[in-house]
Amino acid sequence: MVKRYRMYIDGQWVDGETGETFQSFNPATGQTIAELPRGTRNDAARAIAAARKGSRIISRMSVWDRSRLCLKIADVMEKRADELARTLAEEQGKPYHTEAKAEVQTAIAGFREAAELVKWLETSFIPVEDPNKRVFTIRQPRGVYAVVTPWNFPINIPVEYLAPGIASGNAIVWVPAPTTSVCAVKLMECLEEAGVPAGVVNLVTGEGPVVGDEIVSNPGTDAVGFTGSSATGRRIAERAAGKPLLLELGGNGPTIIFEDADLEAAAEAVAVGCFFNAGQTCSATEKILVHESVADAVAELLAAKAKQIKVGDPFDPQVTMGPLNNEPTAAKMDRHVQDAIDRGAKLLAGGSRLAELGSPLFYAPTVMAGVPSDSAFSMEESFGPVAPLISFRTEEEALQLADQGDLGLVSSVWTKQMGRAFRCAEAIKTGIVNINEASTYWELHIPFGGASGKRSGIGRLGGKYTLMEMTDLKTISFDISRA
Repeated sequence: MVKRYRMYIDGQWVDGETGETFQSFNPATGQTIAELPRGTRNDAARAIAAARKGSRIISRMSVWDRSRLCLKIADVMEKRADELARTLAEEQGKPYHTEAKAEVQTAIAGFREAAELVKWLETSFIPVEDPNKRVFTIRQPRGVYAVVTPWNFPINIPVEYLAPGIASGNAIVWVPAPTTSVCAVKLMECLEEAGVPAGVVNLVTGEGPVVGDEIVSNPGTDAVGFTGSSATGRRIAERAAGKPLLLELGGNGPTIIFEDADLEAAAEAVAVGCFFNAGQTCSATEKILVHESVADAVAELLAAKAKQIKVGDPFDPQVTMGPLNNEPTAAKMDRHVQDAIDRGAKLLAGGSRLAELGSPLFYAPTVMAGVPSDSAFSMEESFGPVAPLISFRTEEEALQLADQGDLGLVSSVWTKQMGRAFRCAEAIKTGIVNINEASTYWELHIPFGGASGKRSGIGRLGGKYTLMEMTDLKTISFDISRA
């Protein structure tokens, strides 16, 4: 019998307004995992009303009490870590042993870091010209946050908003991706068990254009947090016009490998950047720019590494890559691979689905050489297990290719010349540049987000930076001569 879950509104597990449901599937087997409520706009509005009440509760808690609440949530997640990881592997598709367990531990650390950092989020006492004035600043919660999260890291990415949101005193209405909504329910169970007050976090399941649109556009929410595609982020920004936005959007991780780089180390890091989470990472290495003198050597190294990856059942200890999560992502891989082939690229490894493994969502780790700079791989976000190589001749050409297109989230530069490394780091228009490291390198406290003028987001996630994004800076002046 298929398990049936509910939404969480105002401290209660509830069905949707209409009673309609949708199904969540195991991408590795195609089997139905569970049924969940197909929420309506009225369901989302109920959650917003509950959050408005919850906002008054959480905002009046002391910083230390909110910190202790985050630590309690982390403790509950630690106790239920294996359950969370198994749900993650089953519903999202990432390998249980090598990726799902690690993601859960990262999410636990996210609550613990927010608990500590919020206690030291100090503000300023500002010297002013008037001798009778005393001016200082404080940080206050924004109120009710609308949070919409994706399916690629369905435990940790929500925590990137929930942990600092709770720690800084906001109430939250959360809409997760439909394909990983069971993960969201399991995480919500941890918050409930930890004693999060009713209304402080509300979970609404359903379709993004319905419940997601309602929470970002409804005047009852004060601010918006979203991680996902650039196209959806633009739509959200339009619908949430006038509200503070924290948007972490798409990227294609342009990585420059110069002729003097440590090629073995570069290939190892690039392989991680391309194939971790089956390439379904916003910071994935999806545009590999290689100096023409070493292009063949790098291609050979990457093809060998791709062929060493074992694709299959996420619960098999030997498996290092699971399926793609959904058909639209797999179909995009098909299109991008064919586009590159049509433009003259050479397929060195993979390039097709592995339906013989029992699901059409398994995709072979793919390496392509001689990819043209105007291909879909170069201009778009592929979000699949692919390593497309584009050759260049000069540093100037490499920088032009890295900046080509409208994505600007992360990038990477491989060279032993430090002057060149820093020239490139300062010139590439991405929010993060990793030198002699994979484009996917990041730690929880490091600011993460897109560059201005690109379609990779607004604001910064990570550590104290998220806490600052999710709070208002208020200035208070006091005239001591009239006290």
